[in-house]
Amino acid sequence: MTRRVGWAAAVAAVALAGCGDGDDGHSPVDEGEPPVVGCTDGTAEGALTRVCFPADWNGDLIVYAHGYVEPQAPLAVPENELGGTPVEDLITALGYAYAATSYRANGLVADAAVDDVLELVDLVLRTVRPDPARVYLVGVSEGGLVATLTVEREPERFTGALAACGPIGDFARQIDYLNDVRVVFDYLFSGVLPGSASDPPAELVEGWTSTYAPAVAAAIQADPERGAELAAVTGIPAEGIDDATLAETVVGLLRYNVLGSADARARLGGQPYDNADRVYAGSQDDEALNAGVERISADPPARAALQRFETTGDPGVPLSLLHTTGDPIVPFFHQPLYEAKAIAAGADGRVARRDVERFGHCAFTSTEILAAFGELPQ
Repeated sequence: MTRRVGWAAAVAAVALAGCGDGDDGHSPVDEGEPPVVGCTDGTAEGALTRVCFPADWNGDLIVYAHGYVEPQAPLAVPENELGGTPVEDLITALGYAYAATSYRANGLVADAAVDDVLELVDLVLRTVRPDPARVYLVGVSEGGLVATLTVEREPERFTGALAACGPIGDFARQIDYLNDVRVVFDYLFSGVLPGSASDPPAELVEGWTSTYAPAVAAAIQADPERGAELAAVTGIPAEGIDDATLAETVVGLLRYNVLGSADARARLGGQPYDNADRVYAGSQDDEALNAGVERISADPPARAALQRFETTGDPGVPLSLLHTTGDPIVPFFHQPLYEAKAIAAGADGRVARRDVERFGHCAFTSTEILAAFGELPQ
């Protein structure tokens, strides 16, 4: 009973701070040394790593998969805090080892990040004796997708996983949602952002934080009726939120198109977004909207490449899902879509779903995280 409560509190700290076969090279021989107390930074296959052990290690390991980082940012181990205290300090204070990786690159890397997570586990197994008794994987936001893909592909490496607020149901639909916000914003608020949604110019990328993000927020607050139209057309869950919160939300959504489009095209081999035949509805004049909105056709190879980010619904080990119903960044539709995949795969007995009635991305309480973790084996 003590182990269950301690681990749940550890998972809560991580989540609130964010969101092989024996012969395949993923099962290293246990030839390490007793763990060194404290945190050790290093590298593994080009990724930056941090592994932390407490003096009274309880024998279990928490592996943390972090969320999306824009490709322009420097590579770094996630420095998440809760109440001003580093997450690794909170985790190790409860007796658990903690391991995190930067992934080997930023941007649209959830598929490749699976290998970085597995290499991180191998790093611990190579360097520490004895091996962790239990290995749990916790992912938040894009890290929720990383965690889900990882336990679907290599379930034997983990005791269980918690995927919180991740785009795990339909990744192509996630891409379309983010880019729909950009094209509809450009139609309703013409002239605020330069260039095209299909290829944001350098001027926009370089001036996003200093110039254009504030301009977007100002435009939404100056014309809240158009802001409400934008939400209605694209599906932003804006009911009950004030104009300032909607403005902040739209800025957060547009960030992915502005800062991430070039990286996505490079990694996927072309344009993945397609709204060529989309019929938009919910504006004051849908006919004018559909006639005037920017139309973008996906490059078929790039659209097909999104399959690398799609889940199967069969995690192989217990997987606990947690999502807010009013998530404006990674919409709630992912939750029932993944559950449907699990049912189709005959794996629904391994998937526990918890829905939280609240607006916000990864906006959970520690009690909600504890309840979600309670679905996993201890």
